Amino acid sequence: MSAGLPAQAAETHREASALSDVASASAPSVVASNEAQVSFERPVVESVAAPVVEQPAQQAAPTARTAASTVQAASAPAAVAPVAAPTAAGSSLAGIAYTGIGHPYVWGGTTPAGWDCSGFTQWVYAQAGISIPRVQAWSIMKPTSTPMPGDLVVQNGGAHVGIYVGNGMMISALNPSQGTLLHAVAATGTSAYYTLTH
Repeated sequence: MSAGLPAQAAETHREASALSDVASASAPSVVASNEAQVSFERPVVESVAAPVVEQPAQQAAPTARTAASTVQAASAPAAVAPVAAPTAAGSSLAGIAYTGIGHPYVWGGTTPAGWDCSGFTQWVYAQAGISIPRVQAWSIMKPTSTPMPGDLVVQNGGAHVGIYVGNGMMISALNPSQGTLLHAVAATGTSAYYTLTH
């Protein structure tokens, strides 16, 4: 005895069988060499053109006009924090730091031919006639919560150091791929500031 399937049921059976064959086919596998390496690039910190470092002007005796502007400033809202005038030494240190931009990073180096972060800061201070230790220079300085241009920025518990140049910016010998550049203090870690002048 034989039974016939309706034509539509036979077609459905063939389609189900074809789908089953496709589903059971193994997907191609990807195999990597045992020597393959995966690496991630560090974020690029962009530098901006160096601002002109101005020397502080000599203070003249107060005049009636200066006194009037002082009264106006005193009545201004307290939302804007006053910015202290940079010292002549600090301004010259910041100016010297700008001349280091573009020089290469070399671990243990101490000259413009190649320096690491502490070698760079030592070199900047030396150009201004100030001798500081190559490593942990901040140990002979005083901590400050109001950094001025020329002060040291010590980051990540002493793992990195640079020269503060004002407006939340610093110059440092960052790494071998980026060299010495101007960058935001906030871009490279937690910071503490040290000064020779306070």
